[in-house]
Parts: sequence; structure tokens; C-alpha cells
Amino acid sequence: MKAPRFGKWFAGLTLLNQPQHKQVLEALQPAVGLERVIALIEQIRAAGRCCPRCQCAAWQRHGHANNLQRYRCRQCGHTFNDLSGTPLARLRLKEKWIDHLSALLDSLPVRRAASRVGVHRNTAFRWRHRFVHWVKRDSPERLSGIVEADEMFLLESQKGSRKLDRPARKHGGAAKKRGISRALDCILVARDRSGQTIDAVTGRGALTARQLEHHLLPKLDPQALLVSDANAAYRAFARKHRITHQTVNLRAGHRVRASSTGAIHVQNVNAYHQRFRQWLAPFHGVASRYLPNYLGWRRALDGGRIISTKQLLHIAIRPIHR
Repeated sequence: MKAPRFGKWFAGLTLLNQPQHKQVLEALQPAVGLERVIALIEQIRAAGRCCPRCQCAAWQRHGHANNLQRYRCRQCGHTFNDLSGTPLARLRLKEKWIDHLSALLDSLPVRRAASRVGVHRNTAFRWRHRFVHWVKRDSPERLSGIVEADEMFLLESQKGSRKLDRPARKHGGAAKKRGISRALDCILVARDRSGQTIDAVTGRGALTARQLEHHLLPKLDPQALLVSDANAAYRAFARKHRITHQTVNLRAGHRVRASSTGAIHVQNVNAYHQRFRQWLAPFHGVASRYLPNYLGWRRALDGGRIISTKQLLHIAIRPIHR
């Protein structure tokens, strides 16, 4: 629209009645959402923009496509935009991303999120896991001081699978065997007293020392004090790697012990387990293959660490601790 024509149209806005005002605002809302998302993406990527192929930071502008500025690498000639190489690459309907991020912050189930955003429930489900794909990798590099570690178990689920490798269970069901078995997914959570948290789905069944070496050892400060329950896997792991280790015997009712280094307990990590279970309940069960995504999503929200759509979009595109 040319400037004189736009000026005439803009001057006529004051003559609109209330229903017409509402109609204009509803028509402009997608454009406003699109501009806001594009501005946030450019702001997030501006500092470290580089070629996703060769990591070269020398680039030049190379036109526009799909509402995003494209760039051309001066070293390899590869063209890219600010979403290239991220889980959000090639996602459409950018004008609705802010509403979707808001639904993630509110932890809405798929159908409620789809209703709020105005997309199909399958789209809302795919978007959920694209947006939290890198969120799960946004974890602290080290746990230090007093580090509490404990595992929790959830019933293995093949929800959404077209073919099952076992008989179907009605309404979630229960494990056939009592106690810890291969029918349960093991989730390891470690948390220091400053609130830094790591988590991992270690596999099915009981936790082993080898799994602790793989998931916990790279994140554990050598000078840290590891506190756990009386599980033998922690003792074997700590003895092998010469890690200072203290235990509490929960079965015997010993929840807290005094020590010169501080109170010895695993109540912080057990409280985290409880919050995760309560947060997960409205989703009515999640597939085992998606558990790492839900763990990362919950970790981002825990303790108010992520409170805005901008922060959530930032780690969805570029994790802080990666």
C-alpha cells in the first residue's frame, strides 16, 4: 500500500465503532505476533551468529525467505537463516509461536494447548517436542558442594506406538512383577544445595554403577560430597572413583543425619521427584521415548528459572549451558 493511501486508511481508524475496532485488531494480531517472534529470534542469534556448516562468523546478507533474513557464509558459500541447524528450522506459523510458548510455560496438555494456540492437536504435540528438544540439554556443567542423588521409577509406556512389543495394558495398568523390574523406567536425578539439577533416563530396571559413571560422573565436581540412600550402586560408584560419599537409610527411618559438612539427607531431591510426579499427572501418562523431553521441560520451569516466553525461546534455539 502506498503512503497516501495508507495515510487515508489510518486516519479513518478513529471513525470505527467497537465491533469494527475488534475486527481490525483480530486481523492484525497474527502480523504483530510474527514481527515479535522474528525480532526475538534476531536478538537471540545476533551475538553468536555463524554458519551452521563450517562455524565461520563471516557472513553477508542474502535476501529473505519465509519472513526471515537469509545469510551467506563468506568461507563456504552456504546460505542459512537464524533457525538453520536448530530444532525450530522449517516450522511454519511463526505468528503463533508466542502463544505456544505461553502454553508451555503454563504446562498445558496437548488439547488445551492446541485450543489456545489455534492449531490441530497433532501440530501442538509436534511443536511441543521441537521446542523442548534443546531445552533438555540446557543443564549445568557441574554439581558442587553437597550433591544429593536418588532415582525414581515410572511404568514403561509405549503410548502412541503403532506396534507394541508386549500385550496392551488398559488405562495405564501396572507392572506384572512387584518391586523394581524391567517394566519400570529408571530416572536418575542429582541436585546440589544451590538448586542446580541434572537428570537422565538411565534405562529399565534397577540403577547400576555403570549407569552412574555414564550420567553422573561427568557432571560431578571431584570435591563434591555425594549423598544418597543405601543403594549399593552408589557405594560401588563412589568407591571406584574415590568420591566422598554419605548415605541415609530411609528404610530404617533415618532421614537426616548431622555432619560437620552440613545436614546429610536426600530430601531436596525427593521433593523434586514429588514435584515432577505432580506436574506430570495432568498429561495422563507420557511415552517412555519422550521422557527426556519432559524432564528437561520440568527442569526449566522448576524454581521459576524460566518465567518468560523470551527465555524459553532462547534456550529452545540456543541452550545457555550447552
